[in-house]
Amino acid sequence: MPLTRLDPTAALVLVDLQQGVVGSAHPDVPAVLDTAVALADAFRSRGLPVVLVTVIGGAPGRTDAAAARTAPRHRPEGWADIAPALDGYDDIRIAKRTWGAFHGTGLDEALRSRGVTQVVIGGVATSTGVESTARAAHEHGYHVVLAVDAMLDPDRASHDHSVTTVFPRLGEVTTAHDVIAALTA
Repeated sequence: MPLTRLDPTAALVLVDLQQGVVGSAHPDVPAVLDTAVALADAFRSRGLPVVLVTVIGGAPGRTDAAAARTAPRHRPEGWADIAPALDGYDDIRIAKRTWGAFHGTGLDEALRSRGVTQVVIGGVATSTGVESTARAAHEHGYHVVLAVDAMLDPDRASHDHSVTTVFPRLGEVTTAHDVIAALTA
């Protein structure tokens, strides 16, 4: 899982690290958030873009999961606010209504206008938001790096499947430590 190289025009994309997601009771959230903050700090210190993606709704199509809910989903006030540990910086903000951060947003344009050729991705959940964003980044022609210790999934088997089966086909699978080391080399 070593990182071969970091492009000079890399960007960090953090998916769904927002109050309503990181406020869950999942025991790995604090460690993942700390790792994401360390990555963001390293990118900012090098003057490289940090993109904070939040989910503010859902795709309109019918699904079995949505049909199984007996009541409409209510999200409390502040649910889509960026986690405080990441907030307060002049980062790129992207709001999305689908799992992936590219569809129906200005993410590709924001990255291309800054000359970005590579994206390092982390966030929640590994098998949905992170994987969908990685797939689209790959399809848009970006070099994709997946910092596996800066992501989690409520379902461990789904996380493991994405990391071991899907991600190696989309980019380089590595750790935040390796990315930070490449940034500071």
